[in-house]
Amino acid sequence: MPPAAFVRLIRSDNERCGQFPLLFPEACAAITGRRFGLPAIHARSSTPQLEENADMDIKPLGANPSRRMGADSFTGTVWQEPIIEAPAPARIRGAWVRFEPKARTAWHTHPLGQTLHVVSGVGRVQLWGGPVREIRPGDTIWIAPGEKHWHGAGPDTNMVHIALQEHLDGIHVTWLEHVTDEQYNAKVGG
Repeated sequence: MPPAAFVRLIRSDNERCGQFPLLFPEACAAITGRRFGLPAIHARSSTPQLEENADMDIKPLGANPSRRMGADSFTGTVWQEPIIEAPAPARIRGAWVRFEPKARTAWHTHPLGQTLHVVSGVGRVQLWGGPVREIRPGDTIWIAPGEKHWHGAGPDTNMVHIALQEHLDGIHVTWLEHVTDEQYNAKVGG
């Protein structure tokens, strides 16, 4: 059985076993692993909440709503789909970010750096004082801590990337001035 199907099976079996253990003994067997000849596993609530000292937290698709990003930090239409904001002591935050053509971030920095992984479309990224660089699906970009930069879609295409960064003393990002049209339209690589 594919892993995703197994996770779905455990989630639905966990719900049935937790609500009706006598009516669904096969569900309870799946949770403990007996159905598949596996060692018993600890079942946790399938609700999208983080328990104190939880070993794992599975957020179902759609558990975190999409949010349109504000004009104070972005130019154009940008949507963010949160992936993770891990509880302490972890510091990671991640999101899918979808930029419409010409949309982009403002100049900004990250205290511990940022990783971008382009999923679709064609985009642009620039470090302060450097050339505008084109980025494409499959590209992974590392931006060093404190490096002033911006990123966004190309002029004619949407661009989607995954953005990952860690916080330092609760700060993930410091937003600066907007990228001007002249900066955005600079020759790629030039």
